[in-house]
Amino acid sequence: MGEVVFVRHGQANSGAKDEESYDKLSDLGHQQARWLGEYFQRQETPFEKVISGSLRRHRETAQGMGFHAPNIDPRLNEMDYFNLGAALHDVHGVPMPGPEEFAEHIPQVMEAWHRAEIKGVETFASFEERVTGVLQEAAEPGVRVLCVTSGGVIGMIMRHLLRLDPTRLAHVLLPIMNTSVHRVHVTPRGPILAGFNAVPHLVDPDRSHAMTHY
Repeated sequence: MGEVVFVRHGQANSGAKDEESYDKLSDLGHQQARWLGEYFQRQETPFEKVISGSLRRHRETAQGMGFHAPNIDPRLNEMDYFNLGAALHDVHGVPMPGPEEFAEHIPQVMEAWHRAEIKGVETFASFEERVTGVLQEAAEPGVRVLCVTSGGVIGMIMRHLLRLDPTRLAHVLLPIMNTSVHRVHVTPRGPILAGFNAVPHLVDPDRSHAMTHY
């Protein structure tokens, strides 16, 4: 049986107002990546393939985990949330959220994007197509593959595997933690979800401060 392991990047610049300034790990994000890499080295069978999105936060996370030359696949890059949020404001007057409002904001973005009322650099359908394409290619029988990516990509994987509507997709996105581990097993009947949002490298009490969502 094969396995595809999706990892969300470490904590990025959570105070950013645009994608460019967000796209770098914080000091804590670098530490989260190192801890996860140490956990994989101690506890896991080695990966035959390591794939990273092309964003800086993806590459820094992979490198922090000890994977210095991952294959780069831009299909693992995050959705264009800053522009989608700006489009939601322009069309429906919904302001960009602070941390406390994000839980209400993301369902509105997902629903409006799915209905094609707003768009960023790509449509909802094209984002879904590129993400599911990565899963289909990575899901090889007998092969362990690591994919370093972002929360929106992981959420779309969950939508594909569990047939989630846009509102439930948004609810799945919200709890995804930085450097969380999500497992997909490759079976004769296709890929199935085997684990969601695990942070085994952060369970020690002295690391509880590192369980972050943004």
